[in-house]
Amino acid sequence: MAETIYLKAMTVRDHTDIDMIKKDIKMGMILIVRVGPMAQKDLEGLRKLVDELYAAARTEGADIARLGEERILVTPAAVQIWKPQYDLK
Repeated sequence: MAETIYLKAMTVRDHTDIDMIKKDIKMGMILIVRVGPMAQKDLEGLRKLVDELYAAARTEGADIARLGEERILVTPAAVQIWKPQYDLK
């Protein structure tokens, strides 16, 4: 029987949420991370958070992509995201 993979949608409100996101990445969850509220409050903080999120995903072999204007999608290594020829950064 196949291993269960969970999908989790969450909203990032500030940089303190990064530890929970990293834990979820290590657990192999598929994450839909809404960053709109943080973008409205702290654009520079959001840039730092996205850089850290990108690094954490790469460390775990996860895939990461932007999903529209306000969301980021993170998938475990077994799930690849089709992307046109552009990078998240």
